[in-house]
Amino acid sequence: MNRPGVTFNGVWKKFRRGERHDSLRDLIPSAVRALVRGGSDELAAEEFWALHDVSFDVAPGEALGIIGPNGAGKSTALKLLTRILKPTRGRCEVRGRVGALIEVAAGFHPDLTGRENVYLQGAIMGMKQAEIARKFEEIVEFAGITEFIDTPVKRYSSGMNARLGFAIAAHLDPDVLLIDEVLSVGDARFQERCVERMHALRASGVLLVFVSHNLTAVLDLCNRAVLIDRGRVRFDGHPAAAIQEYRRVTSNRDAGRPADADIHLAGVEVFDDRGRPVQAIDTGAGLTVRIHYKTSRPIERPHFAVDIHRGDGVYCHGTNTRLARLDLGTIDRDGHIDLVIPHLRLLPGCYSLSVGILDTHAVKPHDVQFHAYPFSVTSTCRDNGLVSLEHTWRVPDAQPARFSPVRKDRTDRKVALR
Repeated sequence: MNRPGVTFNGVWKKFRRGERHDSLRDLIPSAVRALVRGGSDELAAEEFWALHDVSFDVAPGEALGIIGPNGAGKSTALKLLTRILKPTRGRCEVRGRVGALIEVAAGFHPDLTGRENVYLQGAIMGMKQAEIARKFEEIVEFAGITEFIDTPVKRYSSGMNARLGFAIAAHLDPDVLLIDEVLSVGDARFQERCVERMHALRASGVLLVFVSHNLTAVLDLCNRAVLIDRGRVRFDGHPAAAIQEYRRVTSNRDAGRPADADIHLAGVEVFDDRGRPVQAIDTGAGLTVRIHYKTSRPIERPHFAVDIHRGDGVYCHGTNTRLARLDLGTIDRDGHIDLVIPHLRLLPGCYSLSVGILDTHAVKPHDVQFHAYPFSVTSTCRDNGLVSLEHTWRVPDAQPARFSPVRKDRTDRKVALR
């Protein structure tokens, strides 16, 4: 018997702008139009394709990130997988028990308590009451709403709803976990716990589909990413390469728009010490950050800045050309500037670059892009903390190291046995 998986085969989905079914008077004409037109591929007035021949498969244990601009069709794809929506054409199939968090409070009955909704969601997922009961305390503890578990969920904040929704989806033994951007409503510590839980589920063979604008989280969590833009798949492959393509697509689109600033960022590239474009770098290896810029008039003595943050938001490093006492004079044409880091001492993990162009005093920004360029650091180093410090352990030959248990002497002072 085949393990559970996800199939999205030649899926098209169209909507009608402004379509609402608030009353029977609205619903009947819409239903009649649908019956008359049948499965026509032609678009009527005010109709548009939200998804256009989208295909992908996801294997058990694989984590697929779906990225793209707002309105690209990412959430529509997830709603099709959960059968909230039906495709206009094509086939989408999910095999196995599904845990899903698509929208805040989606699937919750507002008048039922948190406890009752846990059992309701478990029943919808096909679990027996005894199975849900075994998981109940773990779900409530993870969500952090113990004192409110017997309160109707309509009294919950959006964060409480999201925490309970994720806890249910991730703890009721799903074969497939579908998560939308809704996790962004949680606090930083809860988001960190969610990512840890998703890592554990993936390691146990659970299939994961993760929609997010948090590119650093996608790079950290997923082993594959699909870029959807204007309803079409533009890229399907390694997350770092998908993110790079996302940046290329959006920067090309922005290039056709007039820039408000007299000098603005035109793109960022990351190279290794051999000049090769990279999305992952080894601890201690060389790194070059190339900042491209465009100008509309001469700019006197601007400064360029780069900040590095870890995936959990920890500020790792920041520098700019003013701190380096670098006078760039007047810039009157398009170009680029390189920040060269001979030895990147960061420990393994996911990081992001923020880049900016500042005024003469490095105070007022001409243009800034925050956390816009994610990258990862890999290493065999097993040290803890943030950076890898070059070090050795030295033991004098005449006094070999001896490690002994600790005992207490008669005055209760701790001493090491020699």
